[in-house]
Amino acid sequence: MTDQEKPIIEARVKNALDQIRPYLQQDGGDVEYVDMTNEGVVMVRLKGHCGSCPHALQTLKQGIETAVKRVIPEVKSVERV
Repeated sequence: MTDQEKPIIEARVKNALDQIRPYLQQDGGDVEYVDMTNEGVVMVRLKGHCGSCPHALQTLKQGIETAVKRVIPEVKSVERV
């Protein structure tokens, strides 16, 4: 992705995370956008119960990453920092 495309895609990613956030908050967790590489890898921080939950990787990959990639095909993966 180009430097011109990145802010547009980042805004879309943040919007997608805002759509997911209520489901995480129901279980005492949250997700915070950290950064995105030019290769389309989104970095997030899982917070609250999601930060220490034994199912955090499953939530990240099968929940957050799947939802984000569904609406933003430019995203290659979502990783936890």
